[in-house]
Formats: sequence, C-alpha cells, structure tokens
Amino acid sequence: MHDVDEMMSTYKPASQLSRVNDRAAQEPVKVDRELFEVIRNALEFSRLTHGAFDVTYASVGYLYDFRAHQRPTEAQIEKALPGINWRNVRLDPVALTVKFDHAGMRIDLGGIAKGYAVDRAIGLLQARGIAHAVVTAGGDSRIIGDRFGRPWIVGIRHPDDPKRVITRIPLVDTAMSTSGDYERYFDENGVRYHHIIDPKTGHSASKVRSATILAPTAMQTDGLSKTAFVLGAEEALKIIEAIPGVDAIFVTPQGKVLYTKGLQPGD
Repeated sequence: MHDVDEMMSTYKPASQLSRVNDRAAQEPVKVDRELFEVIRNALEFSRLTHGAFDVTYASVGYLYDFRAHQRPTEAQIEKALPGINWRNVRLDPVALTVKFDHAGMRIDLGGIAKGYAVDRAIGLLQARGIAHAVVTAGGDSRIIGDRFGRPWIVGIRHPDDPKRVITRIPLVDTAMSTSGDYERYFDENGVRYHHIIDPKTGHSASKVRSATILAPTAMQTDGLSKTAFVLGAEEALKIIEAIPGVDAIFVTPQGKVLYTKGLQPGD
C-alpha cells in the first residue's frame, strides 16, 4: 500500500502520477507498467459508466480543499472544465507512456487506486497460503474465504448517522466499496460540497447520498461506487445490472434504499 501511494498519490510531488500531471500535456511520459495498468483500467470504467467515472475530474477537483472549506469560483470552474474528458488521455501500451491531448488536464486515481492497493494486499496474503482474511482501506474492503464457517456480516451506515445501519449484508469471497457524501465535505449556506465531482459540471454530484458496490475485486468496487452520484440511482442500476458479478445498494436523497436484483431482500 505504501508503494502504491508513493507511485499514485497526487499529494506527493515526486510520485509518478505527479510527474504525469506536470508533463503529459507537453509530451508522452513513461511510467511503470503498474501505474499504466491502473490508468488503463480507470479509462475502461469511464467507458462502462459513460463518463460518470472520469479520472480527469481532477482538472477541476484540485481546486477544492475540503479540509480548508475552500471551493473554486464559477469562473475558475468554467476555465478548468474543458480539461475534464477521459477520451483525451492517450496510452501507448508498447512504450508505456501517458499523453494528454488538452492543456490543463490532470488525473487523480483516488477513486480507484485504493481498491487496487487492497487487491494487491489480498494477492500477497493468498500467495502465502492465507485463505481467510479481510483487508480494509477506508471504504474499500475485500474478503477472502469466510469467517469461521460463517459469512462476514457487513453493515452499511446511515448517511446522516454513523451509529445507525441501513442494512447488513452477509459476504464471502467478495469486495465491497461504499462512497458517501459524508466522507470529505463541508456545508456552506445549506449546500453540501463533497469530494465526488460530476465531470460534466465540476460541482459535487448529489443524485444519491450513499453508494455501495459488491464485485469480485476492490478495484471494480472502488471504480464503480461513484457512478450513481453522477448518473442517479436508476441509471446507475442499469449499468451495474449489465456487468456480470456486480451488485449495488444506493441510498437516494429522499432516504430510499435501492438494490440490484441480486441483492433484493427475499432473494
């Protein structure tokens, strides 16, 4: 996890990703295969979600500072918004280079690299013969095996109350990610500004309050968990239902809980 952070963090000026953001608009930047594959997977999630997941959101996203309660002006968003378009990231699988087609573009792998790190950690455990384990990194988890002959029981918290659980799910051999508008945010004049940015507007996406994804790998669950915030629960459910082995639970702004068919109570 430390190695993934050193390579893919936007907060570390010496990371490979920071180097890509500094230079890729001017020239192709060579990267390690590991970073190349994570970016390639991120672009595939962009295709699957019709752009709702877009790592180039950082072209505007970097202007927000949620700890300092700072947000960009409308003029700043309008100026930076053309930089958001995953189709403008050019990958060369032979040279292992990344190139941006637009000046001012940035990518941020915060929506997928944590899941990738969890998968790597699980891989290390499995290589050592461990058959029952849970690896958790914030809202991203992956389970191998069961818990002493029974499923692991995982609760999904209520968006407004960390002490309340909206549902519990029995899990074995699966990954799970939950994203919520209560993770990194600040409220200003009755509006919540949070870290999940709508690539089309540059503003916080607010069509759901919470999204939980279940899938075979944590990179899948991490990458897909932001989709409903941008598209809305109903549209996101259609996308998730079309991907084999993936399920979802969404909490709407009205407090309604929606499930994919594979998780609906009573099944």
